[in-house]
Amino acid sequence: MAAGVRLEWRAVPREVQRLVEARLGSPVESAVTQPGGFSPGVAARVRLADGRRVFLKAVGPEPNPDTPDLHRAEARITAALPAGAPVPPLLMALDAQGWVVLAFEDVDGRMPTQPWQPDELLRVLAAASDLSVSLNPSPIEAPTVGDRFSKKFQGWRRLSAAAEEGIDGLTWLDPWARRNLGRLAEREDGWVAAAAGDALIHGDLRADNILLTEDKVMVVDWPWAALGVPWFDVVAMGPSVIMQSGGPDTMGLLDDHLDAQGAHPEDVTTVLIAIAGYFIHQSVQAAPPGLSTLREFQGAQGEAALLWLRQRSNWS
Repeated sequence: MAAGVRLEWRAVPREVQRLVEARLGSPVESAVTQPGGFSPGVAARVRLADGRRVFLKAVGPEPNPDTPDLHRAEARITAALPAGAPVPPLLMALDAQGWVVLAFEDVDGRMPTQPWQPDELLRVLAAASDLSVSLNPSPIEAPTVGDRFSKKFQGWRRLSAAAEEGIDGLTWLDPWARRNLGRLAEREDGWVAAAAGDALIHGDLRADNILLTEDKVMVVDWPWAALGVPWFDVVAMGPSVIMQSGGPDTMGLLDDHLDAQGAHPEDVTTVLIAIAGYFIHQSVQAAPPGLSTLREFQGAQGEAALLWLRQRSNWS
């Protein structure tokens, strides 16, 4: 499975490190880089000289100029979340010399086992449902999912236009998707209405944004939070779960969960169409600066989304 390339804490300019240590009230004694995710920056569990442990995220203006703004958004959103939310508290946010550094309370937890295990998946799905209930209506201001993702979720329409204009023959595209391209592009247009709602959704829920403790499921990395239908995160997470599970039963578990949550089947399929189109289209674009493995990961999710979509749609 593709993964991002992390920076070590020592890559942060020493002047910025000193500012962080001053804000935390103690020098950094050791920093252990953590796996998972795609941010081209620091993600490290840190022990301070006074014995405290914190989790530090840091990113500079290079190699990807967009990532600092994502860290700034994460700081704003996380700081505004209710105290009881299963989210590590933000201890500090620092913006200096083009670097953005966030410090969170360290969580003694782990990512879900890969491939996904059914019991852990059911635990995460139950936690996602509980979280959507507790954050519905949203306790904070946030853009709607339509405002947040409408420019991104136009993959099928863009592929269709490229084919019509002779820019891309789409010979690389899955044959089922190529046969149904017109239907996919038409149906994709309705995803905003299908996903509209008042719940605060995470917007980027995946295994690498989840920590399992003995008694909790913690959700991290909130820069893409938005207002939407409560089941949105489960559909958006589904392709990565299918990709990482290695078994067809996963789609059944996801469908059963969505049915139990009262999600309208046609709305779920419409949102899944938009998500599948996004991953498929993005997978053939040039890699963003500093994110050399992202397109491979998106392509794998796109293939998984198509498997789920073929099962749900029953289109020939």
